[in-house]
Amino acid sequence: MICELVTQARVGLDPERGLDHDCWSVLRSMYGGADIPVVQLSLDTSQPASFHYGLAKDLAPLRAQDVLIVGSGNIVHNLALLDFHRPGGFDWADRFNEELKRRILAGEHDELVAYDALGSDARLAMPTPEHYLPLLYVLALQADSDSVSLFNDQTVMGSISMTSVMLGRQ
Repeated sequence: MICELVTQARVGLDPERGLDHDCWSVLRSMYGGADIPVVQLSLDTSQPASFHYGLAKDLAPLRAQDVLIVGSGNIVHNLALLDFHRPGGFDWADRFNEELKRRILAGEHDELVAYDALGSDARLAMPTPEHYLPLLYVLALQADSDSVSLFNDQTVMGSISMTSVMLGRQ
């Protein structure tokens, strides 16, 4: 079913591949009994952010079938600058986290897709895209009638923000 929805890329199922840590760690807390079916999408990081946003648009019919779609990543994820002893974030990490939250709440998807144009804070916050791209999958599925809420909203260890976005039907 999912393979049939995607029109802009060739996709296939790999039943031998297990869940990666971003998927497993989140679902383990939510559904510890491992009693729900899970389909995990692999990210082709050689593709631009617009590709991922468009691919996610293809998945919109799943929401109408009450399929839970989780995009697991980080808004700020720079392990090279991680400071285990720092309780909060570096100034650039806090600024970028705040800017993205504002844009998420304002529905500025085009700017969020073009995140690499957001300046030096963006380059520090996301030296590689794989932790940011899952956010675009969630945002691409946002309907006009959805409420948007943020939680787990803090920058920690200098360069990590797991700010979470939840879409809901009103």
